[in-house]
Amino acid sequence: MVTLTALETTAPETAAPAASDGGAAPTVVDLADAPVRSLNQALHDAVDGQSWTITSPGGKHSLAVGINADVAVTIEGHAGYYAAGMHQKGSVTVTGNAGVGLAENMMSGTVHVKGDASQSAAATGHGGLVVIDGNAGARCGISMKGVDIVVGGNIGHMSAFMAQAGRLVVCGDAGDALGDSIYEARIYVKGTVASLGADCIEKPLREEHLAELVELLSAAGRTDNPADFKRYGSARNLYHFHVDNSTAY
Repeated sequence: MVTLTALETTAPETAAPAASDGGAAPTVVDLADAPVRSLNQALHDAVDGQSWTITSPGGKHSLAVGINADVAVTIEGHAGYYAAGMHQKGSVTVTGNAGVGLAENMMSGTVHVKGDASQSAAATGHGGLVVIDGNAGARCGISMKGVDIVVGGNIGHMSAFMAQAGRLVVCGDAGDALGDSIYEARIYVKGTVASLGADCIEKPLREEHLAELVELLSAAGRTDNPADFKRYGSARNLYHFHVDNSTAY
């Protein structure tokens, strides 16, 4: 195990020395002593195959952002705003809760929160998988552009607002205005939906969708029955101009 102190910037060649079993020993960053800027710079300098553990996160903001190497990062505790933002490779696991903007603009890889996530989780995400074991707040997956999101609990209002592509799986309930102004993203909800947003409707759950749910639930480590979910998506009525929706001057 290697520990990064407040005075160190761990270079890629020294960040993860060989362990006795032939694998890479984890680099431990204690944020009680090290600044977040040093942590993120070290992660930006990381190379594929490294393992990192972040202790004493204390709800600090912008932890583990912009990762562009196939590394495994575990944040032991709660993360603040914008944790794992712009994530591109590897995996980030938060053992506690995460604040606003988790995995915002994520491109690929995996982000896993074992607690709850606040508002706007995975907003504008282009790819990859976000797993939230607990609940997610309002606007989960807004403007998602290809990311997959699996929430073990409930989600708040205005989730999947203007969602363009990707899949949102909710194993609990969904708040008001789900999928408002949705494009071609797919939404699956196991529980109840408080209300659907503009142009969002319930759609048939066919075999292809059941197979999709099996894949997503398995990737999230869940055992829910896909047949218990309902599917929601765009009615495609907002795609076309209609004179009744125009304003006369």
